[in-house]
Amino acid sequence: MSEVKIAFLGATDTVTGSRFLISSEQSKILVDCGLFQGVKSVQRRNWDPLAVDAKEIDAVVLTHAHLDHSGYLPALVKQGFYKEIYGTRYTNDITKIILRDSARLQMDDAKFAAKKGYSSHKDPKALYNLDDAEKAIDHLRERPFHSREQIAPDAFVTFYPSGHILGSSFVVVEVAGKKFLFTSDLGRNNHPLLSNPDAPPKEEFDVVVTESTYGDRVHETPPETFAKEINDAIARGGAILIPAFAVDRTEVILMALKELILTKKIPEIPIYADSPMALSALNLYREAISARSVEIRSGVSDRFANEDPFDAGALHQMATTEESKAINEINTSAIIISASGMATGGRVVHHLANMLPNSKNTVILVGYQAVGTRGRFLDDGAKEIKIHGELIPVNAHITNVECFSVHADSDELITWLKQVKRPKKAYVVHGEVEGQEHMQERLTNELGWSVVIPKSNQTFSV
Repeated sequence: MSEVKIAFLGATDTVTGSRFLISSEQSKILVDCGLFQGVKSVQRRNWDPLAVDAKEIDAVVLTHAHLDHSGYLPALVKQGFYKEIYGTRYTNDITKIILRDSARLQMDDAKFAAKKGYSSHKDPKALYNLDDAEKAIDHLRERPFHSREQIAPDAFVTFYPSGHILGSSFVVVEVAGKKFLFTSDLGRNNHPLLSNPDAPPKEEFDVVVTESTYGDRVHETPPETFAKEINDAIARGGAILIPAFAVDRTEVILMALKELILTKKIPEIPIYADSPMALSALNLYREAISARSVEIRSGVSDRFANEDPFDAGALHQMATTEESKAINEINTSAIIISASGMATGGRVVHHLANMLPNSKNTVILVGYQAVGTRGRFLDDGAKEIKIHGELIPVNAHITNVECFSVHADSDELITWLKQVKRPKKAYVVHGEVEGQEHMQERLTNELGWSVVIPKSNQTFSV
């Protein structure tokens, strides 16, 4: 039998940059192809040569569309990858939105950095451009859930709904007779729109690769905290800024706000959804609800058959740059939801620069904040943060409401993984050091698994 190896090309000593290469004598399969995000030293790894010749990769399996899982695809194609990228329907649809947005942001950031002179590079360049993104999009191929599909001479993949975002999957990859289970980003059982994650299949795996984003934490923030923070900000006469991922988090936040307004737990004040990518994603979620997709939680489609699930009557969808800039002129209480979720780029950065100096305002963080991001600095209590080369004082009230996380926490991951037959080996990835180590300890002590925390570019025989 052909020797099979797995190489960890990303998400090993950080939460981002998911890239896992499975190799046999006949095939090389890359599971996910994401961007590194966070501190500059981590971001710079996007420019490092990939530890495999892109032209030798036979297929890419895409678990979901988030940038840290899909965002390196244009760079991979630019390096010579010419075969197929497999994902579910909505993963592919959302990936198209995300890659185009990522290319635009990188081009804009490089241009802005050159103009303002705050880059350390004399002539800052984007990692890839819109043409590169379109070339990557041409390689996307749709595959259904629950169907074992051949993707290379000795390689197969099966996608299972993971309840993380629309289209997201945990995947079973088979190469040369060896079976791999990748949890990717596993969702939770309380998503207001999406069905619960499937249970893992009842079969034996040679390898399990599990995330550990919240490997050392549980989600404890009570849901009523969200309404209290909004009401407190309104009482101060301030505005509320919510940095939120354009895909899924914005949708979940808007649903929560609609419910709070309808139940009169918060007053009806203007709500601005200020992200072109979020507006495109909103339409995909609306489509999935209307089409009664299998990914949508039972009862949701009936409940919203004749109404917009995301609008209680106060929603303003800001499509253009001019509309986004106009928000800064508003002098009454309002809620602004803008990407990115960790404030690494996009329109939210401009809103932060405008709102952070005012102590009446509130910034509500609603998800994981990677080390080195502006969101993490705010979460850790920074008194000032750098935006476009300038230090901005942080006088606004900063809070984190974790009840909106769509990542399984430590207890939820263990509960799900308990259903998996003990694999020959498990690898813990996609977490900070503390999260990885805690998850390794729990899997070892509670499940009796043999567990490794891989290092960057480390390769193992299976």
